[in-house]
Amino acid sequence: MGKKADLPPSGGSDGGIEEVSLRAALEERYLAYALSTIMHRALPDARDGLKPVHRRILYGMRLLRLDPGASFKKSARVVGDVMGQFHPHGDQSIYDALVRLAQDFALRYPLIEGQGNFGNIDGDNAAAMRYTEARLTVVAQLLLQGIDEDSVDFRETYDESNREPVVLPAAFPNLLANGSQGIAVGMATSIPPHNAAELCDAALYLIAHPDADTDKLLTFVQGPDLPTGGIIVDTRETIAEAYRTGRGGFRVRARWEKEEGARGVWSVVVTEVPYGVTKGRLIEKIADLLLAKKLPLVADIRDESAEDIRVVIEPRARNVDPVLMMESLFRLTELESRLSLNMNVLTSGQVPRVLSLAAALREWLDHRREVLQRRSRFRLGEIVRRLEILDGLLIIYLDLDRVIRIIREEDEPKPALIAVFSLNDIQAEAILNTRLRSLRKLEEMELRREHDKLTAERAGLEALLESDEKQWKAVATEVRDVRKIFGPDTDLGRRRTTFAEAPEAAAVDLTEAMVEKEPITVVLSAKGWIRALKGHGADLSSLQFKGDDKLFLSFPTETTARILVLADNGRVFTVDASKLPGGRGFGDPLRLMIDLDETADIVSAFPYTPGEKLLLVASDGRGFVASADEIVANTRKGKQVLNLDATGKARLCVPVKGDHVAVVGENRKLLVFPLSQLSEMARGRGVRLQRYGDGGVSDVRVFAIADGLTWTDTSGRTWTVPEAEIVAWLGNRADAGRLPPKGFPRDNRFTR
Repeated sequence: MGKKADLPPSGGSDGGIEEVSLRAALEERYLAYALSTIMHRALPDARDGLKPVHRRILYGMRLLRLDPGASFKKSARVVGDVMGQFHPHGDQSIYDALVRLAQDFALRYPLIEGQGNFGNIDGDNAAAMRYTEARLTVVAQLLLQGIDEDSVDFRETYDESNREPVVLPAAFPNLLANGSQGIAVGMATSIPPHNAAELCDAALYLIAHPDADTDKLLTFVQGPDLPTGGIIVDTRETIAEAYRTGRGGFRVRARWEKEEGARGVWSVVVTEVPYGVTKGRLIEKIADLLLAKKLPLVADIRDESAEDIRVVIEPRARNVDPVLMMESLFRLTELESRLSLNMNVLTSGQVPRVLSLAAALREWLDHRREVLQRRSRFRLGEIVRRLEILDGLLIIYLDLDRVIRIIREEDEPKPALIAVFSLNDIQAEAILNTRLRSLRKLEEMELRREHDKLTAERAGLEALLESDEKQWKAVATEVRDVRKIFGPDTDLGRRRTTFAEAPEAAAVDLTEAMVEKEPITVVLSAKGWIRALKGHGADLSSLQFKGDDKLFLSFPTETTARILVLADNGRVFTVDASKLPGGRGFGDPLRLMIDLDETADIVSAFPYTPGEKLLLVASDGRGFVASADEIVANTRKGKQVLNLDATGKARLCVPVKGDHVAVVGENRKLLVFPLSQLSEMARGRGVRLQRYGDGGVSDVRVFAIADGLTWTDTSGRTWTVPEAEIVAWLGNRADAGRLPPKGFPRDNRFTR
């Protein structure tokens, strides 16, 4: 048998198959998906601040006549109508959106008034849609105001059986007042709620000053005004920069107060939590941190909330600083959260753009002006049609008997009326529909009054449409009316979020907040083993060390302190005193706490004192003054502070307390020179303190020359050279010096 011919797929021939590049097909389909997500799900319209699902819910409820004064209807009825007519994406997604529009902790100005369980700030879900009821609020009514007056465009619904609005008239600045959240393909939006009265004030200023920038408008708009209140702790410069660029963020803290109890007992009461934070999850996380012993200043937390939020936090002891306790909570919990600002919206309903505050308000005002123009044209058309009818009715009142005779005698009265009285079709139809009881003298007078009134209104509308100034004046009047409804003296319009300055990081010692402050004595052995003995003034003579190890140095400090460690390779390391092992054993090797090179040794260790000045000296006699704040290291690797040559080593680090430097070399030469001859640096090699023929530096001290130069000999006796006798050793930096005075120790050191 011959080879069987290849057959084309069933249902077509070779000519019906179109080859398409996989990449091109994927790009086309993904682009369509991305555009759909951006346009119809994620980004709000800059004009009304709504996404399609929210717009459809509000319009569907209006069709159901669920106005603020009407009776409630089941949410299931609303969801069914919206899904059946406008939004075929599932009932649960519609109901979730409806629930959010009704939550006063999610929206600053709720668009739906709910009856039943619509969830709470604890994170509990709303009841099923068959159990809840809803109707529109005054805010939603303002968004829909004038929608039947050709104020906005309509489009076909998904099945072309109905029509839906492309955008709402939006007499309320909903985009900024209620904010919006959304994530699209490659872009997102995050707009926090703001105060409506402040937005109206800024809009009125923008109408009067069209070229006003964001900085001017910020004199009216202070910042976000969140439904849950709270305190924004960012600087005014940070807030202004966010509004200028349309991108940024705000640090929001919970509002708290100290509540005094009996016998000196106190507690902290949290009355407002940051926006978007679930109270139940917040308390659960704090409880977990308590169990993990990460909040040593907190003893207990409990929720005493009813209608208002009341979270009680009890301190571990009466002497705990409430500010420090709350700072530790702010750092570790959602009592402080970051609220992002990304004003990425659809301008003109089509183009995604990141807007500044001024641009966002301009988009709304331009939309309101367009709505005003369209409503005015719609009303003008109605007036023209009514005046046309009134003109016809006033004509026939001059000869009513003849009109009645025509209607009674003619088989087709309309053409006869048109011919006799020179009427048009519309006027003739209106005359034929007029009731007999209206043919009274009084009715004729009412028609003339209505005619005069409509004529005056038409003239006003024509003048309005011809004048930009009058249009903006009308828009300003509408904005003022909205401000009256949501003014700062009303319950809904009163600002809830306030502003404050957060404590500076340096001013709040969180190490102290996280660790119980106790006195300790740090002991470091010659082989680098470190431990912390409880208390000060401990007897070190009875300390035991491993093998042939011995005491290297010791100093008193507290558990809240940080220890600075200088290695002979010039690196400075930082160790928390609270993490040192106890004094019951031999301690732990310091190398386990820091990344110290195998060839490097410890030169010195001392407690960190903020603002202190230190003199760092290398073995070759070079050195410089450094601030202790500059040499603190934040990682295990430490910080390279003293730069050394191939053979050099870091030798000394002494506090700067005085006005002169005394340096003695291994060659037993002493030199004293003014401290002012040394430069202050954060890092470097430094300058030469003393010149040596051979050897290097042995010891150095910074002292006040008025008090004299003091040292302690091997017998424990203290020697002092007064200022008048120091002149013999006084010179300039980098001099060689001379032999020290009588009684100076043979080991060439000032201290034992």
